Amino acid sequence: MWVGSFLISGSFTMILPFLSLLINSMGNYSTAFVLRWSGFVFGITFVIAFIVSPMWGRFGDRYGRKKVLLFLSVGASICIFLMSFARSVYELFLLRLIIGFFAGFISMAQAFIATQTPKEIAGKVMGTLQTGAVSGGLLGPLLGGILADSFGFKYTFLLTSTIIFCTSLIILFFVQEIRPIHDKETLLSYSGKQVFRLIFTYQPLLVVMLVGMIVQIANLSIQPLLAIYVSELHGEQNLAFLSGATFSAVGFGNLLMAREWGKLGDRIGYEKVLLLLSFLGALAFFPQAFVTSIWQLILLRVFFGMIIGGVIPCITAYIRHIVPYSIQGEVLGYNTSFRFLGNVIGPVIGGFLAGIYGISSVFIITSGLFIFGGCLLLGTKNKKVEKIGKDLAN
Repeated sequence: MWVGSFLISGSFTMILPFLSLLINSMGNYSTAFVLRWSGFVFGITFVIAFIVSPMWGRFGDRYGRKKVLLFLSVGASICIFLMSFARSVYELFLLRLIIGFFAGFISMAQAFIATQTPKEIAGKVMGTLQTGAVSGGLLGPLLGGILADSFGFKYTFLLTSTIIFCTSLIILFFVQEIRPIHDKETLLSYSGKQVFRLIFTYQPLLVVMLVGMIVQIANLSIQPLLAIYVSELHGEQNLAFLSGATFSAVGFGNLLMAREWGKLGDRIGYEKVLLLLSFLGALAFFPQAFVTSIWQLILLRVFFGMIIGGVIPCITAYIRHIVPYSIQGEVLGYNTSFRFLGNVIGPVIGGFLAGIYGISSVFIITSGLFIFGGCLLLGTKNKKVEKIGKDLAN
């Protein structure tokens, strides 16, 4: 599953660096048109994924998560294959919309591994799994840019499609789903309405998911603006390389600490670690507004990545601990929806703030989101694990 997450994450991010260039090559469009539709084409996948993630989680809980992983990987492979034949921005937009239905592989992989992992080491295991997706996300854009320059857009799409299809073969032949011994927890059946009510009435669970969304909002608020910010700090020399390095610095920090934060959560409690990460996130994000050199920015973003690398493993492990087995996939699907919603909101907030107050304001203002998330966590009290099942049953 680590290999599958690595390949899927790398393949999905391979095509992102040249989306705007691809749109520009499809017609004699104005710069404003290209920029506008680049945003639409990029964002529509997250919008659809936000809607359907709980559905895939519920299917996985009911019919088996391996089957859903195979369906998602094959569907994504077909969509990216068809992108190689897209001749207009509208066809590309439609295909990016459709691929949103198949964009839940990483979250389903997390649900798959979480439910097969002993609760005592869930944080460590989820942190390890995350390094696969992060590694793919780091290498994907670099490889995609090289391939697009060397072979063109069409063949990059074809290669990406082939890699994702190979991932489905890996899942088919080398992954075994072990269904747990039937007990009261695994045999309980809940309706979608009951699960939805659980999430929005059980305060600690909702707050933990909101913290995950807040991290995505803060992180994505600055990503579309990084190249401009780097040019302001360093000028145009080696701009592409330095922008890429600044972008990847967060992922590199993730790799260094994701597993360690998960292990710490196993020992002292995931809510405590998330509380610590929320306030440390503000501490790492805020100073990026005041850097005077590109290297200061890169170092701070590595530090920021080291901190937020623990968020997803701790949230996933927390859900593994407190939610009945039979609905863990669906609840993790809702958690993914919260994160995808953050992916949509973040760039909008960042662009709005930068347009009015300048890019530095994005770091300053969105740092407050981390503090807000920490305050939310402080205001929640733990409930016993057994209480969730009773809440649902009632």
